[in-house]
Amino acid sequence: MLSTTPKSAPLKSFLLKVVFFFVIATAAIAGSFFLDDPVSQWVQAANHGHWSHKPVAEMLSHYGDWPELMLLGGIGFVIAWRLRNVRWQRLILAAMIASTLAGMTVNLSRLTTGRTRPRALAEQGWYGPKHGEKWLIGEADFNSFPSGHTATAFGFAAVFLFAAPEWGLLAIALASAVAISRILLGAHHPSDIITAATVALGIAWLVWEFLGRRGRVDGVIRYPRDSGSAD
Repeated sequence: MLSTTPKSAPLKSFLLKVVFFFVIATAAIAGSFFLDDPVSQWVQAANHGHWSHKPVAEMLSHYGDWPELMLLGGIGFVIAWRLRNVRWQRLILAAMIASTLAGMTVNLSRLTTGRTRPRALAEQGWYGPKHGEKWLIGEADFNSFPSGHTATAFGFAAVFLFAAPEWGLLAIALASAVAISRILLGAHHPSDIITAATVALGIAWLVWEFLGRRGRVDGVIRYPRDSGSAD
C-alpha cells in the first residue's frame, strides 16, 4: 500500500485545489452566459432603453484599469519600502504581477474572439479574429470577451484576498464595482465579467502561492518582522 510522503503531500494538496477550482470555474463560466440577455435587458429598461451614463460608473470604469492600478501599486510599494515593511512590499508586488498577468491573458483572448460589446451597433455575435475581409483584432466593438478591466482589477484585488483577507474583502468589493460599471455602460456582457474574474482569481492565487512560498513553514506563511531588513 502506497503511503503519502511528507514531500508529496503538499503537491497532492495543491493539485486537488487546482482541480477543485477548475471544476467550479468551468461551472461558473458556463452558467454566466444565461445571465447575458436578462441583465442587458434590465440595465436598458432601468435607463429608458439606453445604457447608463452615470458619472460614478464612468469614473470606476476609467480609473479601474491597468495603468491606474500600477500607479496605485507603485505608490503603495514605495510607502511600504520606506516603512521597511517587507510583508507589504511582497504583497503589493505580487498584486501588481497578478494584475499584469491576468490582463495579458485575457487580452490575448479577447482580441481574437470577435465578440460584440452589448452597446455595439453591429449584430450581436462571435465573429472571430476576422470577418469576411476585415480583421477585427483591435476593433473595440468586437473585443468584448473577456473583460480586460475586470481581469486587471480582480487580479490585483485577489492577492490581497488570499494574503490579507481583512483588506482583501474591500479590494474585491472595489474590483466588483469596476466590473459592474462595465456592464452598466454596455461595454461588457455578464459572461465577459465572470469569465475574466474567474481567470484573474486563478492567476492571482498561483502568483501568491509561488511568491508567498518563501518564508513558509508547514504550510503557514511566516513573514519577517515588518521593521526588519529585506529577507
